[in-house]
Amino acid sequence: MQAERIESDSQLLSYSPIYPKVRNQLLRYRYMKQTILLLALWSTLLLQATTIDYTQYVNPFIGTQTDATGALSGSTFPGATMPQGMVQLSPDTEQMVTWDPCSGYDYNRDSIYAISHTHLSGTGCTDLFDVSLMPVTWNVTPEYLATGNFGQTFSHDQEAACPGYYRVLLQESGVNAELSATTRTGIHRYTFPQGKPQQVILDLDHSTFRGQAYYSGRRSYDIIQAQLRLVDDHTVEGYRVITGWAKLRKVYFRAEFSRPITGHLLMDGTRTVGDATVINGRTLRCALSFDNSDDSQLTVKVALSAVDIDGARRNLAAEAPGWDFDQYVRQAHDEWQRQLSCIDIDGTDEQKQIFYTGLYHVLLQPNTMSDVDGRYMDTNYEVRQMPMGQSYHSTFSLWDTFRAAHPLYLLLKPDLAAHMIGNHAIPVIADAILADLPGIDVEKAYRAMVESSTRPHTNSPFDLWEELGYMPCNKQGSSVSITLEQAFDDWCVAVVAERLGHKDDYHHFAQRATYYKNLYDENTGFFRARDDNGRWAEPFDPLSYEDNSFIEGNAWQYLWFVPHAPEQFIKLMGGKKTFLKKLDENFSLTSVNRETNGNASAFIGQYAHGNEPSHHTVYFYNFAGCPWRTQELVNQVRSEFYNATPAGYAGNDDCGQMSAWYIFSALGFYPFNAGAAEYVIGTPLFQRATLHLAGDKEFTIIRKGDKGIYVKEIRLNGKRIQGFKLKHQDIMAGGTLEFVMSERRP
Repeated sequence: MQAERIESDSQLLSYSPIYPKVRNQLLRYRYMKQTILLLALWSTLLLQATTIDYTQYVNPFIGTQTDATGALSGSTFPGATMPQGMVQLSPDTEQMVTWDPCSGYDYNRDSIYAISHTHLSGTGCTDLFDVSLMPVTWNVTPEYLATGNFGQTFSHDQEAACPGYYRVLLQESGVNAELSATTRTGIHRYTFPQGKPQQVILDLDHSTFRGQAYYSGRRSYDIIQAQLRLVDDHTVEGYRVITGWAKLRKVYFRAEFSRPITGHLLMDGTRTVGDATVINGRTLRCALSFDNSDDSQLTVKVALSAVDIDGARRNLAAEAPGWDFDQYVRQAHDEWQRQLSCIDIDGTDEQKQIFYTGLYHVLLQPNTMSDVDGRYMDTNYEVRQMPMGQSYHSTFSLWDTFRAAHPLYLLLKPDLAAHMIGNHAIPVIADAILADLPGIDVEKAYRAMVESSTRPHTNSPFDLWEELGYMPCNKQGSSVSITLEQAFDDWCVAVVAERLGHKDDYHHFAQRATYYKNLYDENTGFFRARDDNGRWAEPFDPLSYEDNSFIEGNAWQYLWFVPHAPEQFIKLMGGKKTFLKKLDENFSLTSVNRETNGNASAFIGQYAHGNEPSHHTVYFYNFAGCPWRTQELVNQVRSEFYNATPAGYAGNDDCGQMSAWYIFSALGFYPFNAGAAEYVIGTPLFQRATLHLAGDKEFTIIRKGDKGIYVKEIRLNGKRIQGFKLKHQDIMAGGTLEFVMSERRP
C-alpha cells in the first residue's frame, strides 16, 4: 500500500505517546492509523502496567485486503471477538457475502451493509453472518426495509480495531458504531447525531452467496424457518434455521436495548404485520425506533445460542448483565492479553505485529458452541451436555489446520487441545496421544480413529482401499489426493496402535500407510491417477489444475505429500541425488498450464504457499542432507509472503493455518509430520523467544553468532542435537534451544 504521511490529522496526534518509538514509526503509514487511534483506549491501563501489552501488536486488519495483483489475502475479519468466541461481531462490506472474501469484509470496499454476529476467519468457503444490525438516522419505510439493502459508506480514516474492539463512522447516518464482545454476546454502542431519528434495523435474512450460486446471481442459502418477537419494550428474541455450507444450522438470539423501543416495524419479505409483536416467516426483518430527545447513545447486547432461546437468555444474563460498554472492552482486552502472553519475542515492531496478529488469528478458533450451562447441539441435532468447566468447540477446518494450527494448540494451549479430542480428526488425535497430553481417554480415542478409518463413507470407500491399495479415479473423485492423505492418516493410526500395544492393528495400518507407493509412476516421477483395473489415467500433465484427481493443487504440489515417510519416499524416487534434483525443480519451475487454481498463490516455482498442501515442502531438504536449502526457503517465505499491511497474507488464513506456519517458522522449527508430536528444524527469526508453557515451564530459543540465516550448530540444554528433529516432550519439559548462526552457507 502506498505510504502516506498523516501528521496533519490533529486528532491522531493528540493521543499520548505511550510507546514513543512505536508511535513515531506508525505515524508514517496510513495503514497503521487504527493502531494509533486505539492507544487512547488503553492509555490509562498501559501507564499502570508493569509488563508489555501484547495486544498493541495485533492489527486485526492484516489479512483483510487483496494485494495490488488481485491475489487472495487472508480473508480475515476486523471485528470484535473473544478467544474461541461463539460471537464474531464484525461489519460486512457486501449486501450478500460472496466466496471471496469469505469473512464478509474486504478492505478495498467503501460500504458496510450489515454488522453481523458470526463470521469465519480465513476460510475458503463462506457461511454464517447471523443476526445482523444496522443503525440509521431516517424513518425506515416498509419499501426500504423490504429491499434488504442498508449499505452506508465509510472511510478507513474513521475506522479502528484491536482485540475485542472495533469502531467505524457510518457516513450517511453519522452514527459512530462501536463493537465489543464476550464469548457468547455481542456488545454494540451506537452514538447518534443530536436531533436525528434513531432507528436500528435487525435483519435475519442477511447471509451469503456461495460457489456457483455466486456466478448465477442466486443466493446459496435457504432459510427454512425464522421468528422475530418483541418480548417487551427493551427486548427482542428470535431464531433462524438455515441451510448453506453447513447443511442445517439453528441460531437463537436475545437482544436487549439500553433504552425503550418506542416503535417497531416487522416484515416478512414485503408482508407487514401491523402492530403485532411477533412474526414468523423466512425473510424476516424489523426496524426499531428509539426516542431521540435526551440521549444520543444506545447500547445493544445480543446473545446467541445454538440450542434454544433459553440458552441465549442464560448466556446474556451470565456474560453481559451490565450496561458499561467500556467495561466489556477492558474485559476483552485483558483476556486477549492473557492469551497472547504465552510467547515473548525479541524482534522489530513489524515482526511483532505479524507474529502476534498471527497468534491472534490462530486463537480465534475453534469456536465455542456450548452455552454457559454446558448444553450444545451435536451433529445429529441432539442436545447434549458438556462436563462442568468444559466447552464444546467447532469450526476446525481440519484439512487445513491439522498441519500446524493444531500442533500449535497442543504446544501452547494443551487444555484447549484436550477438549477438542471429541472431534475424530486422526492426525490431531495421534499428535495429542504421542505428546502424552493429559485429559484424554486414550483407548476411546483410538477406537474412534480405527472406526473412522475402516467404515466406508463419502470420499472414503475403504472397501476399495483395502482391495486395491489406492483410490481408483473411476470410482472416487480427487483420487490421488485422497490416496496420499489417507496413507498419512493410516500411519497415524498405526503409530498409536503400536504405542497402545495393538500389534495386529499396527501391522495392518502400517501396511496401508505404504499405499501411496501404488500411485507413483517411475516413468514420470509423479503420483498419478489409475482406475480400478490399474491403468494410468490419460492424458497426464503435472502442471494442470484441471485434473480432478487432485484437490486444490496439481501433481507437482501433491508429489511431496508423504510427511510420514520421507526417507522411504526418497528411496522410492531413486535416492537422494534424484530426489534433490526433483525437489530443486519444484522450487524453480515457473511454467504454468492455463489458469492456476483459485487457491494457488504465493509461488516459488511450483511451490504454492497460499494453500496448505505445500506448507511442509520447504522442510523436505532436511531429509536429503541439505538443511541449508530449507533455511533459505523458510526465510524467503517469511520475508516475501507475510507483512504487516491489510494485504499481509499471501492466501486464505484458513482458521489460522497460514498464521501458524509463520509462528512455528519464526521460532525455528515446524511440525513436518503433524501426527508425530515432533518438529523439524528450520531457522529462527528472533534473537530470543520464550514460550511460557503449562506447569510454569519455560522454553527459550536463542540465536547466537552472526546475523546470517544458516544454522551452524544446535544445542538443547547444552547438548548438541544430532540431526534436525526436536521432540514435543523436549519442549514441554522446558529448557533452552540454542542456534549458532552463520552468514555462510555450509
